[in-house]
Amino acid sequence: MKLSFSTVGCPNWTWKEITACASDLGFAGIELRGMGDDLSLRSIPIFQPGQIGDTAKTLKDKGLVISCLASNLLLCDDAFDMDDAKHAVELAQGLDCPYIRILGDEWGHPGNSVKEELVRERLVSLAPLASGAGVVLLIESNGVWAESAKLNGLIETIGSTAVQVLWDMHHPFRWFGESPQTTTANLGQAIKHVHIKDSILSGKTIQYKMLTYGDLPLKDMLAALKNIGYDGYLSMEWVKRWNAELEEPGVAFAHFTYSLSKLLRQIDW
Repeated sequence: MKLSFSTVGCPNWTWKEITACASDLGFAGIELRGMGDDLSLRSIPIFQPGQIGDTAKTLKDKGLVISCLASNLLLCDDAFDMDDAKHAVELAQGLDCPYIRILGDEWGHPGNSVKEELVRERLVSLAPLASGAGVVLLIESNGVWAESAKLNGLIETIGSTAVQVLWDMHHPFRWFGESPQTTTANLGQAIKHVHIKDSILSGKTIQYKMLTYGDLPLKDMLAALKNIGYDGYLSMEWVKRWNAELEEPGVAFAHFTYSLSKLLRQIDW
């Protein structure tokens, strides 16, 4: 199974530290979600047109890939900028990255209603752009779209292989009480990338935990993925950028590879 981690888990690391950690701990991929103070990759020098070739070569030399480009594109936002979407597609092409994560809701949890028709319209307009570039847009199961039946309905409405799903394992279970079998039954082969994290619910407050220290049914989730023949990345989303109190990335990432390997052995995957 291919493992990656999101750079949201190591916001203070340099690119050299990020790639070294991935290589040393046996990760095959890196999911890009900003670096340092920049959540937008547009302002980071190593991802500019003049340097992206060297960046891609560094990855190749280390045997690494960019598993997913986790963009800040928010489809339900009135300020959505098509130029940002075009830049994301160009960057994904330059890094030979197959997937771009986009959001259909601003929140991880289901909060206020979103302009669902606007989300659909923008996906319809973006699908040909992505398809022409050989890139797949992934709608994350967050916010109102964490309800997998609703998310499946959105994907079916678009009807394009260039628009698929990123299953964040946390949100459908935590906010809608979905079993892993329900989620995979609804989304099936549309799942192209997976975010893994763990947590407990203390009252109404989420407390994120290192893998297996929370109460998510991780083994059942992995078994459900195995049963649908999933062969993509399992990507650790350690949300340290917004939760400074969490364990440092070097500790959390090493624990992730260790604990996940145990879980995978338990289901013979």
